[in-house]
Amino acid sequence: MMEVIPAIDLRGGRCVRLLQGDYDRETVFSDDPVEMARHWEEQGAPRLHVVDLDGAREGQPRNLSVVADICEAVGIPVQLGGGIRDELGARRALDLGVQRVIIGTAALNHAVAQALASELGESLVVGIDAKDGMVAVRGWLEATHTKAVNLARELVGLGVRWIVFTDIESDGMLKGANIAAMQEMIERVPEAHVIASGGVTTVADVRRLKEAGAAGAIIGMALYTGTLSLREALEEGSAVEES
Repeated sequence: MMEVIPAIDLRGGRCVRLLQGDYDRETVFSDDPVEMARHWEEQGAPRLHVVDLDGAREGQPRNLSVVADICEAVGIPVQLGGGIRDELGARRALDLGVQRVIIGTAALNHAVAQALASELGESLVVGIDAKDGMVAVRGWLEATHTKAVNLARELVGLGVRWIVFTDIESDGMLKGANIAAMQEMIERVPEAHVIASGGVTTVADVRRLKEAGAAGAIIGMALYTGTLSLREALEEGSAVEES
């Protein structure tokens, strides 16, 4: 079984989607993210993936009041990323009702990553965002010379057990997930639970990610455009594989 997780990306208090993480290529899907969260819960979502895009860009959360409203409005777990760079920021989010916090840029500092893994345990997720296999940080605005799979191996050695791996070039493009990249990541960090993100467009994408061993698949643009229904994705994610 693989968890299928709808994404809610927040910018300026609204629910939006970006193409390939480009802040200049934004589509607004709702002025009411709380109502959108309720919608996905009603459709059967087991969890919500919320990203504070303003926070990711500015280095500290900017939409926490909306996040708090979402957590209060739904009964399913919420994981939050975007601008969380230290334990204080993580604790603040957890106090709002968030179940898991996602750190990205901060994970490049191994001392910070190790301390957070020790303090937060299963409540910590590291988001690794990659373009051409190389890590991108600060809301995808800055490329690094670090290979995504190498960073993942290092983080697992520091105690990290949950990873959200996003292929930037696929994200929001409705052209399918980068299955090869996801599979490589999953195989390189068997000690961790890898949640795939970016480009999940069809039931076949969901099936292939499940077969690759992903713990979860985050879906955004395909759900908002109606290209893929949450019901179909959930059914495929929970289907029992024939022996």
